Amino acid sequence: MGMNKSEIRKKVEELLLSGNGNIMDSDKENIWRAFEIANEIYKDEKLVNGKAFIYHNLEVAIIAVKEIGLGPTSAICCILHNINLKSEYTLDKIRENFGEQVAEIIEGFNKLTNLQTERISFHSEAFRTMFLSLVDDMRVVLLHLAHRLYDIRNIKFLGPRTDPVINEVKHLYIPIAHRLGLYIIKSELEERVMLYEQPVTYKNIEKKIKETKAKREVYIHDFVSPIERELIKQGVEFDIKWRTKSVPSIWAKMKRQNVDFEEVYDLFAIRIILKSKLKKEKEVCWKVYSIVTNLYQPDPKRLRDWISTPKASGYESLHTTVMGPNKKYVEVQIRTERMDDVAERGQAAHWEYKGIMKKKNTENWLSQVRDILENPDQLKHELAYKSKDISKKENIFVFTPKGDLKQLPVGSTVLDFAYEIHTDVGSKCSGAKINDRVVPIRYELQNGEKVDILTTKNQKPKLDWLAFVVSSKAQSHIKRQLKEHKYQEAEIGKELLNRKLKNWKIKSSEDLINMLVRHYKLDTGIDLYYMIAEEKIDLLEIKKVLQEFVEAEHNKPKPVIQQKIKETKPAGDKPEDDVLFIGENLKNVNYRLAKCCNPIPGDNVFGFVTTLGNITIHRLNCPNSARLHELYGYRVMTVKWMPSKESAHSLINLKIFGSDELGVVGMISKVITDDLRVNMRSINFKTKGKRFEGQVTVMIKDHEHLNQLIYKLKKVTGVERVTRIK
Repeated sequence: MGMNKSEIRKKVEELLLSGNGNIMDSDKENIWRAFEIANEIYKDEKLVNGKAFIYHNLEVAIIAVKEIGLGPTSAICCILHNINLKSEYTLDKIRENFGEQVAEIIEGFNKLTNLQTERISFHSEAFRTMFLSLVDDMRVVLLHLAHRLYDIRNIKFLGPRTDPVINEVKHLYIPIAHRLGLYIIKSELEERVMLYEQPVTYKNIEKKIKETKAKREVYIHDFVSPIERELIKQGVEFDIKWRTKSVPSIWAKMKRQNVDFEEVYDLFAIRIILKSKLKKEKEVCWKVYSIVTNLYQPDPKRLRDWISTPKASGYESLHTTVMGPNKKYVEVQIRTERMDDVAERGQAAHWEYKGIMKKKNTENWLSQVRDILENPDQLKHELAYKSKDISKKENIFVFTPKGDLKQLPVGSTVLDFAYEIHTDVGSKCSGAKINDRVVPIRYELQNGEKVDILTTKNQKPKLDWLAFVVSSKAQSHIKRQLKEHKYQEAEIGKELLNRKLKNWKIKSSEDLINMLVRHYKLDTGIDLYYMIAEEKIDLLEIKKVLQEFVEAEHNKPKPVIQQKIKETKPAGDKPEDDVLFIGENLKNVNYRLAKCCNPIPGDNVFGFVTTLGNITIHRLNCPNSARLHELYGYRVMTVKWMPSKESAHSLINLKIFGSDELGVVGMISKVITDDLRVNMRSINFKTKGKRFEGQVTVMIKDHEHLNQLIYKLKKVTGVERVTRIK
């Protein structure tokens, strides 16, 4: 059985076409040149099967390019491998004619060929260390994979080399093919190994597969028909394929589950291949998943989502196992045409979608081969490794009981889903039913789950809900509802208090309410009314506080302080020259700001003449104000701030109280430094249980600036009270 020259040249043409248009003209010239050299050297040699020896080199090159997805450099190396060992065409000549890279790969290939692998355990540290020390370029390993695929296809001609080759394929090249997404190659290697090692078992299973084919086809038709009808109805462009699982795969299941062939329930897999634009791929796949799982009950434990997080090899697909007719489980794979192509042809398909092979892509892919060899735990079957450069999932897809698709951020809970359906559903949500199991509102949803929301009439939004929702829709609705609820409750509280005040014959006034707000250390009257409505403040206790206040006001002698304070407020009560104007631009006025109350521009202030004749400026609500007005009223002066475009910044201390919400300190810092561009000098926070107390020191322009800051800080979720201290 020989091969004439024209047949061999056709083989070269086949090799050049294997690159699917990715081999450039200059590379084609180099491949022809390499072929001419090898053909000349091997012209008189024949293979065991009688074919020209060069045929072997060309076949390995075609496998490397077409089936593994390597490039023209690898093709040249395949054509030239072993030449330097069998002729005077040395590595130096290869280097001179084809460059350093080709020479290095061929040198590495020779080193691996000379390894006495039959004496070494493939799982031993010594083997891996030696293997890697011999290989600089990972393409060497892949060329060996191509070589071993050729060998195992021609196993009857291997002779005494058969067992070592089978051993290598089993322990080294099958895991490498799997990890790189070369599933067709991996499957073929497994089948050929089993056929060699266990021919009787292989043929028995193969025979049973053939015998049950007609019955299986009827079942698949019954299973697929409702899916096809629904997909057409919903306007989905699709193609449905099915395949019986490989003999080694079925045999592995029989051993693992300790069952006979007849008891292996998933002998076949249905593949739904969809037409989709790149941007819509995820959504389309999950939509079809919804259609399938509406028709057939899925086993949630067997959902495999390799769309959100593809395998290291680039494999993307959505796998689910559903209960088909006659209570038989069926595996369904959902993917797009692009995903299917990549799944079938591995990296070769990847390169076509990304354009011409880029060096970076090649290196990333090849580095995984080294990773496998450096981490022996990965040398196993059924691998599903996440690539280091796969970006984190951003969204999940879940379904309503009717099968409507909802897209939510990763980390979304039952409550996020409830608000996604409707605000009223969210506010009344008390939990959910997922796969016939009741879960709480905090439960974090997983891809592909069907969620049935449970609601309760008496349920209403709570502040702690904000801690476990992640969608902005849910957060904004909860905040708004909490605010509305607070105002509604405050109205009820106000009505209650006014009714009681009327009964107690106490006249309601702004001063009275402000006194109660201060007494209970609250911020506003709304807070007071809300606390009354929620029964957190007892009305009888309020009565006691008010009686003490009214009594104290009644018995209190009217000191000079009242007149003096009143005199400082109304404009024109005092002659203009009795008013002291202060400000940073007035250099002739001898005054200083009191340290006891630390006034800033814009504060209501008064001046106090010291015994030395200096003037100290105090805030009207200074702790020492009452005493100074009462005892030294004659030394008190009316003071006004001079308007100034550029005020000097003053150091102010603020106390902040609230509940210890996640990220509250960060939000406070952001408001201070980013929102209002305030210079923060220090920040100190202490937590006690679920409460926190913080103190910040800031540089403030004036009173208005301070009010703005306090207002903004009070808006931060978790902050309940902000007070100014000395």
